[in-house]
Amino acid sequence: MASGGVSVASLWTEVNRCGQNGDFTRALKALTRILHENRDDVTALHCKIVCLIQNGSFKEALNVMNTHSKYLAAISSDVVVFEKAYCEYRLNRVESSLKTIENAPVQTDKLKELYGQVLYRLERYDECKSVYTDLIRNSQDEYEEERKTNLAAVVAAMSQWEEAPLEDLGLPESTYELCYNSACALIGQGQLKEALNKLREAEELCRVSLADDSDVTEEDIESELAVIHSQMAYVMQLQGRTDEALQLYNQVIKLKPSDVGLLAVTANNIITINKDQNVFDSKKKVKLTNAEGVEYKLAKKQLQAIDFNKALLAMYTNQADQCRKLSSSLQSQNPGHPRPVLIQVAQLSREKQHTKAIELLQQFSDQHPESASGIKLTMAQLYLVQGHVTKACDVLRSIEEFKHKAGMVSALVTMYSHEEDIDSAIDVFKQAIGHYQSEQPGSAAHLALVREAANFKLKYGRKKEAISDLEQLWKQNTNDIHTLAQLISAYSLVDTDKAKSLSKHLPSADTMSFNVDVDELENSHGATYVRKKAAKVTGENLPKEQGQVDIKKKKKKKKGKLPKNYDPKATPDPERWLPMRERSYYRGKKKGKKKEQIGKGTQGATAGASAELDASKTASSPPTSPRPGSASGSSSAAASNVVPPRQQKPAASGATRKKAPQKKKKGGKGGW
Repeated sequence: MASGGVSVASLWTEVNRCGQNGDFTRALKALTRILHENRDDVTALHCKIVCLIQNGSFKEALNVMNTHSKYLAAISSDVVVFEKAYCEYRLNRVESSLKTIENAPVQTDKLKELYGQVLYRLERYDECKSVYTDLIRNSQDEYEEERKTNLAAVVAAMSQWEEAPLEDLGLPESTYELCYNSACALIGQGQLKEALNKLREAEELCRVSLADDSDVTEEDIESELAVIHSQMAYVMQLQGRTDEALQLYNQVIKLKPSDVGLLAVTANNIITINKDQNVFDSKKKVKLTNAEGVEYKLAKKQLQAIDFNKALLAMYTNQADQCRKLSSSLQSQNPGHPRPVLIQVAQLSREKQHTKAIELLQQFSDQHPESASGIKLTMAQLYLVQGHVTKACDVLRSIEEFKHKAGMVSALVTMYSHEEDIDSAIDVFKQAIGHYQSEQPGSAAHLALVREAANFKLKYGRKKEAISDLEQLWKQNTNDIHTLAQLISAYSLVDTDKAKSLSKHLPSADTMSFNVDVDELENSHGATYVRKKAAKVTGENLPKEQGQVDIKKKKKKKKGKLPKNYDPKATPDPERWLPMRERSYYRGKKKGKKKEQIGKGTQGATAGASAELDASKTASSPPTSPRPGSASGSSSAAASNVVPPRQQKPAASGATRKKAPQKKKKGGKGGW
């Protein structure tokens, strides 16, 4: 009997009934009472573990297994292997779960199913594909469609993250999950148009399958479609349709789906569209990428991309220290990846520290030669920013992977031409032509380089050096008259006999003539010059008779303007053309009466002191009436004639000195 007068058998009956009804919480209570009577009951322990897992209490279930491991192992070592591995998997202890599965004495089907999930989380896709292929081949039950969906997800992951070629496994596309995974695989192969059509099919299948369920609302359907819409937006973004992509992304964000991984990816893609614009919106969106559990929902490359974008956002928002901190952390996590170094270099460039940025790139290039190509291109760009064109050319020529490419040859020749280093430009052509001569002789790329080299040499007057290139081109096509003409022109400077012998291959003048109607050509819309036709003879313009002399019309000359005081009888001044100061009768400017009153000498001296001391002048001058507002008496009148001392300002140059405006005197006592 159990405590409380209830038998153990009745408790087991209750456990069975609760298990069938899905009431695992009530079943746990009954199991606890059973274990209270017999703590070594392995069946009760196993049932308790299952009930805890069904309730989502994975940590508690694992604790029960670890606490009673001796009792469980005493009966059978594989009793709770699956439950333990599953709890570890759900607690994101994926490595521990893998060890538990691999150490299991018997590999059951459900262990293999879990093994495939663990391998997928560890991104060991080849092994995972083998596991699911074996399960589909050797099992037939109601879970077959789910296994095919998981296998399709593995194929899509291999296509996207490992760039593996698509393998036709004969999987159907009867459900929207299978159709969605097929679209993801096409995205990995770069077949964007086909992927978008496949995603639209998945959307339609999803709507049809959920519409049959009466309990499913429109909001539930939109929530289920969120992952499909986000992937459609990603395809549109890759196609350059950023406005449509942004609209779809924002629709997904507004739905607030429960999948933190989906929210993080969508927010990250919005940040990539914003770039250095709308940074406030990006700062809001970046919070969604920091949600709890995101690291367990996304692949390593997805998490890596999110971290890179966080560092770039810090750079765009002028958070230099945060940018350096994030990029250094990324570099320590991914020591061989060039992107963290490029972010640091971009930040240094924004701070105008180009020399330090180049040193950092050179250091990384030496340590990781496998990533040197992209790094050296960035170095060349920084050299060009500083104006060091020759150094940039040296860096570009050191990239073995690109130095013979047509684009690289074009860039090098352009830069050397800018520096007027024609010899180096010709050397670039020579090396590229030699490479194609040994690897792809006679190919279109080879002949195009030869043609450009010949034209370049002719342009800069190197006709002798262009002969070998022109001969090679002419041998490839002896009907090319233009090349033959260039070759004859070049030989005319070196070997006239050779030029004459080659001229025999030129077509005759008769074969080169064309039946062209000159009048029609001149009257065409594209003619830049039209020959003027003779004007028709009219009655007014009759031909002149012989002996008739043309009478030229004389133009009327305008009379020049004379000065107002001009006297025609007076003799003009013979010195009128000379400047006034150089004329014989010039005596200088007359001094006016007002100028005599201006005081000369140091400031504070009385103006016209001699005139004031002359008694005869003061006696004859009439008395002046006082100014309005001034005090009467001789003392105030005398004081008004004295220039008061003022502070002297620094003398300005003649071009900038301005005359100070005269201030009106205010009424009051005194003159100032």
